[in-house]
Amino acid sequence: MLLGKKGMKAEAPLFVRIFKEESELEVWKLRDDGFFHHFKTYPICTWSGDLGPKLATGDKQAPEGFYTISKSQMNPNSSFHLAFNLGYPNVYDRAHGRTGSALMVHGKCSSAGCYAMTDALMEEIYALARETFDAGHPSFQVHAYPFRMTDANMARHKDSKWFEFWRTLKEGYDHFETARQPPPILVCGRRYHVNAKPRFMTASMRLDPAGQCPALEKMPITAYVPPPGDTKVADLPVVAPGPKMRAIASADQSAPATSTLSGLLNGSLPGTTSGSATRGPALGLTAPGN
Repeated sequence: MLLGKKGMKAEAPLFVRIFKEESELEVWKLRDDGFFHHFKTYPICTWSGDLGPKLATGDKQAPEGFYTISKSQMNPNSSFHLAFNLGYPNVYDRAHGRTGSALMVHGKCSSAGCYAMTDALMEEIYALARETFDAGHPSFQVHAYPFRMTDANMARHKDSKWFEFWRTLKEGYDHFETARQPPPILVCGRRYHVNAKPRFMTASMRLDPAGQCPALEKMPITAYVPPPGDTKVADLPVVAPGPKMRAIASADQSAPATSTLSGLLNGSLPGTTSGSATRGPALGLTAPGN
């Protein structure tokens, strides 16, 4: 019903953005006007690690960067309900010697390096991805960010050791915000290059992710201008209800995640009352076992 209301087709191409700090996953769909429009924002139940990219097996960091999902990365038989593999390490990660495997977006609200959703929300996200593959589209992009890459947020994190890496990620964020199209991304010189292409490209040329880049040039960007019609409906923000364990747990570092979920269900978290918006019923949660 929501796809129809927003003028979107289930089989249309998909684009996903992940924001760690906000614990949110966005799904965007391509409409017939040639631009991606916001479908829905889903709360990420939990993710592990801290802000910053994944570096090595066992560090329990959730990845950050630009990832491509193909049909072979979909797992309907995951032990975490449903899952798709992010494709970490990608060529950028490997150029930096980073290690790890099986980094997923999955259900079960439990994470050791992944982005974990509730089962119900993962079913919806998985179905949206499945429909695009069944329609013959070969892949979709996932851009995983530490936070919404606004100028204000960048200034807030200017002292981070990852600031320069995040500046590159921001180029991808800004491109999509401007053009409503995921940018082309290539890797050479151990760097992401957003919306760039070799100035002189031959059929035999192969970019070395860890080697020196050829001369590159930026491609022109066409800014998105809302056409007349029903785009106001298409762009209406829709946010799915659900828990954000990381955001809640940060208020009480002494409470383990399972205790925090219990507090959500019975309203016993510090600062909650029987009428609080953070109680279980307001989040669509029911008793354990349901």
